[in-house]
Amino acid sequence: MDYSWLDLPATEVESAARLLLGWRLTANGVTVRLTEVEAYSGLGEDPASHAHRGLTARNAVMFGPAGRLYVYQIYGMHFCANVVCGEPGRAAAVLLRAGEVVDGLETARQRRPAARTSHDLAAGPAKLMQVLALDRAANDTSLIDGTGPATLAPPAGPVGAIAAGPRVGVTSAHDVPWRFWIAGDPAVSAYRRHTPRKVSTPRAVGG
Repeated sequence: MDYSWLDLPATEVESAARLLLGWRLTANGVTVRLTEVEAYSGLGEDPASHAHRGLTARNAVMFGPAGRLYVYQIYGMHFCANVVCGEPGRAAAVLLRAGEVVDGLETARQRRPAARTSHDLAAGPAKLMQVLALDRAANDTSLIDGTGPATLAPPAGPVGAIAAGPRVGVTSAHDVPWRFWIAGDPAVSAYRRHTPRKVSTPRAVGG
């Protein structure tokens, strides 16, 4: 399989994100066709990126090599996964936002019994991880050499038109149009525009 597009320069992470749409991600008996992703660039270039301020123990996998999973936890209970892209030493990753379950449907339903429809099973970053039964143990594992719990395979057919828009759930650079999805696909997450938090007026302390 051709994974060379994962090695696009980190400055072209949005191109890698587009190319990732339609690819199939398989783990633990379920396969998801990726329908929505978000691109995040590297050091000093993207304030919404976990790597914006430099290398840390948490974000080290983002600095390469390409084709590995970067998994992190949000709200203390949900996991999100990113595909690392770009050349080693330059952080870049693509967040897997949503997908359609195309194999292992019954297993996916058992893992997400609250899903209203089959299209909702993996229509969100945390939902996608739940149906694939992936967690932090998948961090820094390969998607391309068969040694990790998840594998990537090319699209089974044409992907169709691709739409672009603002990113979701970030407080910085949220209007950067680096969220990409397959236009008209029902297995895409619901978009919620970023709303800045209101800053309350601090109360005086002392007399």
